[in-house]
Amino acid sequence: MGDGGKVESPDNTLNFVWSAVHPCIKSDNHAMIDPMMSQRERILLVENSREISDLISWQALQPLGYRVETIATVPIAIQQAARTFPDLIIANLKLPELSAKDLLVALSSQGLDIPMIVLSEKGTESNIIQAFRLGAADFLLWPARETEVIAAVERVLKQVRARREREALVRQLNQTNQELQRRVRELTILSAIGKAMTSITEPNTLFERIVQGAVTIAEADSGWLLLRDDPGKAFLLGAQRNLPEMIAERINRPWDDGISSLVAVSGEPLSIHGDPIKRFKISRLGLSVLVMPVKAKSAVIGLLTVLRRAAVPFSPNCQSLLEAVTDYASISIVNARLFKALRERALSLQSASQQTRD
Repeated sequence: MGDGGKVESPDNTLNFVWSAVHPCIKSDNHAMIDPMMSQRERILLVENSREISDLISWQALQPLGYRVETIATVPIAIQQAARTFPDLIIANLKLPELSAKDLLVALSSQGLDIPMIVLSEKGTESNIIQAFRLGAADFLLWPARETEVIAAVERVLKQVRARREREALVRQLNQTNQELQRRVRELTILSAIGKAMTSITEPNTLFERIVQGAVTIAEADSGWLLLRDDPGKAFLLGAQRNLPEMIAERINRPWDDGISSLVAVSGEPLSIHGDPIKRFKISRLGLSVLVMPVKAKSAVIGLLTVLRRAAVPFSPNCQSLLEAVTDYASISIVNARLFKALRERALSLQSASQQTRD
């Protein structure tokens, strides 16, 4: 009873319940319906009355493009919801045996977040309140007009669409953040390799840094750098990362991986994954390989190889990044050769000077 002895009507009570549950949404039975927005949305109607289901499905919703499936019992509705995951469920609170409240509990226990509109007769406000507490999204008092059915469905689906848009934006934002983090990591690695070239004078240590950076940038499982002094000589294993011990022990000794020689001849990058790589012995180590030539002018003086155990191809962006790494490798190899030549020259002059004094 309100002020002045006025008795609240059932409709006013339910409006209060609706306002409490959805304070930010205005009820509007005359809301504009955009048929194009609802063409792809699927609705599961749980109702055993042919008269009610015909009005809701055939007269109200299907003409607007909604795809409505009608099921008479809650147990079958639970199975169907778990299998097809509809966009919305409309269920009667007064079904024989199990009701819409039981359906709400079942969906919650299975972790199925599907909005539900409950149907109830006037005078059953307590049941509607219980349904809201169990997770119902909206209600319809029966008998209801077609416009009321449409307005309730559109209210709930408007929330569904907004939620999906938010989730899509969050996914897009996360993907963008991951891409930015990856770009920063790649630039950091390239910068570290560049700094190493000016601070590390020991060639083997520098080559190890280059291979380590290449493996990280390429998101590979292993990698190695092959070097040779003259075109007619065999390639030596200059540095490696995560190769089997029996191969890793061959540092500074000849090693033929069975595939890099193709790049030595062509002078062009080579990327192979999946079945084609199984023709080469390197497939025992992985199923996706990218071989990059290291050039001084036009001559191939080294081969930088990265390998993935899974048959996941290397992207063009990965190849572009490794081209930058091979530029660093080329400078490092040339500098190492110059340093070696200068050292040998200095030793030769020192020996000659000593002989002259003797």
